[in-house]
Amino acid sequence: MHPGIHAQTTPDKTAAILAGSGERITYAELDAQSNQLAHLLYAAGLREGDHVSIFMENRLEYFVCYWAAIRSGLYFTTINRYLQPDESAYILEDSASRALFVSAAMSDLVVDLPSLAPMCDIFLSVGGGIDGFDDFHSAVASFPTDRLDSQPAGQLMLYSSGTTGRPKGISRPLTGTQIDDPANMNAVARLGQALFNTDADTVYLSPAPIYHSAPLGFTTAIQSLGGTIVMMEKFDASLALSYIDSYSITHSQWVPTMFSRMLKLPPEHLEGHDWSSHQVAIHAAAPCPVEVKKQMFELWGPIIYEYYGGTELNGFVFCGPDEWLTHPGTVGRSVLGMMHICDDEGAELPNGEPGIVYFERDEMPFKYHNSPQKTKDAQHPSYPNWSALGDIGYLDDEGYLYLTDRKAFMIISGGVNIYPQEIEDCIIMHPKVADVAVFGVPNEDMGEEVKAVVQPASGVAHSDELARELTAYANEHIAVYKVPRSIDFTDELPRLPTGKLYKRILRDAYWGKQDSKIV
Repeated sequence: MHPGIHAQTTPDKTAAILAGSGERITYAELDAQSNQLAHLLYAAGLREGDHVSIFMENRLEYFVCYWAAIRSGLYFTTINRYLQPDESAYILEDSASRALFVSAAMSDLVVDLPSLAPMCDIFLSVGGGIDGFDDFHSAVASFPTDRLDSQPAGQLMLYSSGTTGRPKGISRPLTGTQIDDPANMNAVARLGQALFNTDADTVYLSPAPIYHSAPLGFTTAIQSLGGTIVMMEKFDASLALSYIDSYSITHSQWVPTMFSRMLKLPPEHLEGHDWSSHQVAIHAAAPCPVEVKKQMFELWGPIIYEYYGGTELNGFVFCGPDEWLTHPGTVGRSVLGMMHICDDEGAELPNGEPGIVYFERDEMPFKYHNSPQKTKDAQHPSYPNWSALGDIGYLDDEGYLYLTDRKAFMIISGGVNIYPQEIEDCIIMHPKVADVAVFGVPNEDMGEEVKAVVQPASGVAHSDELARELTAYANEHIAVYKVPRSIDFTDELPRLPTGKLYKRILRDAYWGKQDSKIV
């Protein structure tokens, strides 16, 4: 379903509200505005299968842009709001986006994009003017608020950073059917109904940036069911707890870092709230430390649900409260795609032995846009309908999955995936750097933080001044959350004769153990 359905039955119901400001949009308004934008895009020549992108902080217009694309047969791509212009331009070019929606708050990061993305010919800005961009609301004002004559169903094409440093688009085919076709019901909405009891009465708190796949997928799924979204402008632990009370939240979604920040609040911030409306708290993005989750159960009661899956939606693992309490540390059992644990050669491993986690589907459910080799790399060497995200884990005898290792030393900081290669590729270009290794080290609040170990160029001394210089250099070239929080120096990095960096030697020195298990 889509806003047009709910605009007919509950036109004045709130579709979304910004938690801090109280600004809201009704289903009638969401339907009308997304129709207007759909007409604008159609008049500009965009047709089924074309791409549009959005580069915006949490705003109500995010949902207008999403639904305009989804009811126009378009692919909708979100851009991480912290990316630098050249990183954003790559996504626009790779996706062949014809339109870009931004906000004035992002002006410093987007002002150069019209010249960097020549294939894109529609540039619209909300919340103020930007050179090279038309005003969003003025541009759509003259277009009709009724639906297009034909509303082919669109699709998300989100980007997930690859280990080579270049993000890769996760592409699924369009259905070729109309948005009103029952077969087009949002897949996340179906999972939500079955696993989390979401429906038209759901009031869903979204505390995370909406450009991430889970917040976008779940918020729009709730809207497809006719529920209400309460979206935080940015996460604040104390405010989040108060919003559960003040907005009578029924469902919410978090990453483990948010839990740890809540638990570290002064006691008075955890007292005096009425959380009786709160039925389901969902978490994902990274395994939650067992002790943190136990404390959250004590705070909220047995309402915490967990899932494991990727933007690729090749599989979905689910764990209810009772299951986790009897299987602490698990991420659950599969409800979409049979799981197989295999070694590097593809041979299946017995229960209890960790290996690559594969999901078996009837057919490969996704491909990486413009990257056939990356698509092939995600497939099992013998069974092309088995695909992996690269995570390492094991199954117990009851079929519960436990994740035990990071994908290629991928860093998960505050629930955000960070890939070291992109950071290494940046720092190695500095003239004072001979070699560099980047990996995650423990951080009590974020789970992990980015560490760089640098081998300076010949004649360059180790110094705090050099560390500051390299940090400033990284800040100019990559998104701020990827910049190393600390930089250490060494005379020589441990590379094998083949040139392969033996990163585990470095990493283990900081973790104080010989493996990278998550417990």
